[in-house]
Amino acid sequence: MKVKIGTATVTIERGDITDAEVDAVVNAANSELWMGAGVAGAMKRKGGVVIEEDAMRQGPIEVGEAVLSVAGNLPANHIIHAATMGKDLKTDPEKILAATKSTLAIAEKHKMASIAFPALGSGVGGVPPEKSAEAMLSTVIAHLKAGNSSLQKVLFVVYQDEALKAFTEVLKRLGGVK
Repeated sequence: MKVKIGTATVTIERGDITDAEVDAVVNAANSELWMGAGVAGAMKRKGGVVIEEDAMRQGPIEVGEAVLSVAGNLPANHIIHAATMGKDLKTDPEKILAATKSTLAIAEKHKMASIAFPALGSGVGGVPPEKSAEAMLSTVIAHLKAGNSSLQKVLFVVYQDEALKAFTEVLKRLGGVK
């Protein structure tokens, strides 16, 4: 599903975020920035340990903050590690919202035109996909509607059918799709 918000296109698709050809892919990180399971594990396996090494040199960070690292062998140019959880690996919609805002700030600082997000916090973090979708999409749409964004393409690449359904429904509602 695609929706035009301001000058940007917001797209929801099912797939493997490690294949996204964008300026940056977003990693649902922990505050220590080590890459274990889920999206982080997939990025590390496919992109190489250099990603984790670069991220960890910049940490630890507070939950809700984000850092930029190399993308190793991934097709993306960078990875933005959005700390959605602490050492306990638990999160909530407020932490997801804060991490999404920090991610967008990094994308704007580096004048990125394209970014790909996973369903932050909906895997290891244990947040229901509809709550992740609400926190993330409301933040991204408000950011794009505010204007002056360098972002032209915002992808949400989700892995599970449940997340695809949740993100699509929330985007329809928030994006004003009839």
